[in-house]
Amino acid sequence: MTVFIEKSYEGGGKQIQLEKGEYESCHFTDCAFTGENFSHFVFLDCTFERCDLSSIKVENTSFKDIKYVHCKMLGIPFEHANPFLFQIEIKGCQLNLSSFYQVNLKNTNFNGCSLKEVDFTESNLSDVKMINCDLSQAIFDRTNLQKADFYSSYNFQIDPTNNSVKGARFSKEGALGLLTSFDVLIS
Repeated sequence: MTVFIEKSYEGGGKQIQLEKGEYESCHFTDCAFTGENFSHFVFLDCTFERCDLSSIKVENTSFKDIKYVHCKMLGIPFEHANPFLFQIEIKGCQLNLSSFYQVNLKNTNFNGCSLKEVDFTESNLSDVKMINCDLSQAIFDRTNLQKADFYSSYNFQIDPTNNSVKGARFSKEGALGLLTSFDVLIS
């Protein structure tokens, strides 16, 4: 497998294809990868900035210490990625309709993201920071949310009887999202 180290990729917003291989300390800017097959690729200490990664294939793809900044990442099934040393940081991205089913996201930072209809079923979100994120219709089912920070996030609905929320942080307004499963009226 070819190894690419400390390379910069400028896409100018155009669709580009990467050669299958290992990418270490690479920076991808304004690249369109929509629908590309990244299966069995290795990304280590890379940054994706203003890239479109929507609908990429990630079967056994390694994401180790990856930063996504202002990227469009719609419909990505992260549960198919290689779980070994999986570590990402996401800022200002759209991840709508993506899935983190059973993914270990412990200590991950999501900052200013759109996470509409994202599936977090059976994920480990302990100690995660969800800073100013829109979680409309996101799915939390048997999810570990211990010590997670949802203080500035909004539009979430989390059933505390079906998810582990011990030590999680919510704002007073956001705490209403913990009561929707009880079918109560609050005015």
